[in-house]
Amino acid sequence: MERIILEPIADWQQKCEEVGFHFSYLNDRPYWNEGACYCFSVQELDELEQVTEDLHQLCLEAIDRIIREERFQQLCISPDFAELCRRSWERDDPTLYGRFDLAYDGKNPPKLLEYNADTPTALLEASVVQWTWLEEVFPTADQFNSIHEKLLTAFQEIDWLREQTLYFTCVRDSKEDLGTVEYLRDLAIQAGLETQHIFIEDIGWSRSEEVFCDLDNQVIQSLFKLYPWEWLIREPFGQYLLTEPVRLLEPAWKLILSNKAILPILWEFFPNHPNLLPSSFNAFQLSNLSQLARRSDV
Repeated sequence: MERIILEPIADWQQKCEEVGFHFSYLNDRPYWNEGACYCFSVQELDELEQVTEDLHQLCLEAIDRIIREERFQQLCISPDFAELCRRSWERDDPTLYGRFDLAYDGKNPPKLLEYNADTPTALLEASVVQWTWLEEVFPTADQFNSIHEKLLTAFQEIDWLREQTLYFTCVRDSKEDLGTVEYLRDLAIQAGLETQHIFIEDIGWSRSEEVFCDLDNQVIQSLFKLYPWEWLIREPFGQYLLTEPVRLLEPAWKLILSNKAILPILWEFFPNHPNLLPSSFNAFQLSNLSQLARRSDV
């Protein structure tokens, strides 16, 4: 693995805008950085792909065991939503994506830092924008990931998405979330799906019909959400999710994997695994308290 220092393309911001990347600046600071890139060997890429697949399988095994052993209390998941997770898992509700954050130096085994299993971003940047940059700066090189192609295939293969309009939602005041959601919606359109965008603040609930609806009172039956399950269940409308009036991407069983408490559970289930870091609930709780303390100082 080699880190290469580069001179940014002179009109990089314009080029980002041209491919729909409208949040290359966030909070008046550059979010997209062309000052360096990384070059990997084929062997390193093979290792990363294999490790990612192995970790995903470990996570699926962990879900099954957590459900069988009813370990939901460790994840702070209430009994009602634990049952929702169970039903979702037993139905094998489809998932669209997830993102492993790994520490890797090209010499030692990659280590899992976090599994963002519910609301991963950096999709548009890592697929379309990076590919556009690569064609200009390194036209003979290849891009490691195939995010764009695999997301398109996933939208094509989830059968129930063709049954009704698929709504895409995120919070109103986040350029990054909106850009990510619109990229995914564009992929869904390419996959032949009927789509509609709605901000999460505009989603309504019909008490008489017991359904979610849009601003035109059209029923929302399928919804992609860039909004964490942990937040959804705490919203005033969270209780209505228990009756499953809407099909969701990501599915309810992702409540288990997106929870940071999955890290000490993985270490318990698979101790000394070469791609896991030692983790315990005591350390996890202390880490959370430390983070909260830092945030309160800001």
